[in-house]
Amino acid sequence: MPLTNPWLADGNPNVDLPRDHLEDRILNLLSSQNVAVVATVNRDGSPSATPVRHSSVGFEICYSSWNASVKSRNLRRDPRVSAGVVAPLVGPASSRGAQLFGTARTLEPDDPRAQAYWQVFRWQSDHVEQGRSLDDPPADPLTVITPTRILYTEHWLRRSGYRARQTWTPADLT
Repeated sequence: MPLTNPWLADGNPNVDLPRDHLEDRILNLLSSQNVAVVATVNRDGSPSATPVRHSSVGFEICYSSWNASVKSRNLRRDPRVSAGVVAPLVGPASSRGAQLFGTARTLEPDDPRAQAYWQVFRWQSDHVEQGRSLDDPPADPLTVITPTRILYTEHWLRRSGYRARQTWTPADLT
């Protein structure tokens, strides 16, 4: 029987991708996809997962959220967070995504650190859709997720002899 991707049937390689190549792939995914599912911890310990539109700055992702939202309230109580970013899936050969594990912080509009994130956040389309002037910048807080670990999955890596799941940690944590 002919196989479209015979390398998928050849077992699972156990080789790490070189760090610089892994980082390039993660950064490509984070900058080319704009939806993440953010998981926070409810007061009772149960998970709460919410899709958000995000932008990325390096390995961090950021999104806008009202302070009264469930995810924002959860993060004020417990800043631990996980976020999943995935590329469209057609089949095993196209499987590509990342799970970010780390902490989140909310930057209020008057926080000087917020400006750098607003510069990459694509808020203009929201303003146009809502009939708001582009001369009136957002006044919402931004939540920034800083990963301490990223689990990157890309089954196409198997074709070159690398494991499909790769783990990234910041250089100062390795």
